[in-house]
Amino acid sequence: MASQISRRKFLATLVGGATAARPLTARAQQPAMPVIEFLSPLSETQATLQLVAFRRGLNDEGFRERQNVAIRAERKV
Repeated sequence: MASQISRRKFLATLVGGATAARPLTARAQQPAMPVIEFLSPLSETQATLQLVAFRRGLNDEGFRERQNVAIRAERKV
């Protein structure tokens, strides 16, 4: 009789073992990359100079395309 383990003690041991088996380092979730849209009534080829200046201005402020910001150019009429 003494060799039998109670259900409560068994579950506590099971949960404790599962907790110990988890990796000690948790992976941090990466924040979503912000998207900046460049809207223009011009086509992308017609707005090339404006897009270059827009990207240069963002770069001067510390925003690096595909590193910490995504830039999407769209034609809106």
